[in-house]
Amino acid sequence: MQTQAWRALSPNAQALYPWLRLEWKGDKANNNGQIVLSVRQAAKALGVARNTAARAFHDLQAKGFIVMTEMPALGVSGEAKAPKYELTELGTPFAQSNQGRRLYSRWRKGEDFPIITIKTNNPNGTNGKSRHHFGDDSVIKIGTFRAAQSPK
Repeated sequence: MQTQAWRALSPNAQALYPWLRLEWKGDKANNNGQIVLSVRQAAKALGVARNTAARAFHDLQAKGFIVMTEMPALGVSGEAKAPKYELTELGTPFAQSNQGRRLYSRWRKGEDFPIITIKTNNPNGTNGKSRHHFGDDSVIKIGTFRAAQSPK
């Protein structure tokens, strides 16, 4: 919390980080790099809209607190699989030491880390047979995080 990166995080990203940390199972059953928390779960935990939760994930990536280790996917059965994350403050099970990469300690203003963006599957809600019309707030638009700019 004493780093420039933490102070530059949005309040929503600061609120999201402890929820990600709660998903870590500890040193003995180290699941760092396999931590799962979906945007929907995060939005519910924080009491915010999904777009707001998605921006918090982007902010944490941009400042070096988390790294997406596995992209989300739609399983064979049609069930969605959330992305997996590494918390950079913690070591991973395969690391030589228990210390993490701590990318946030190298963050500087204007030098955000690259983030992985996820394009929404089937954003128009069409299945080839019928066309559904949804409001903008039912589709998560995920793109590159840009601080201090309003969404388009």
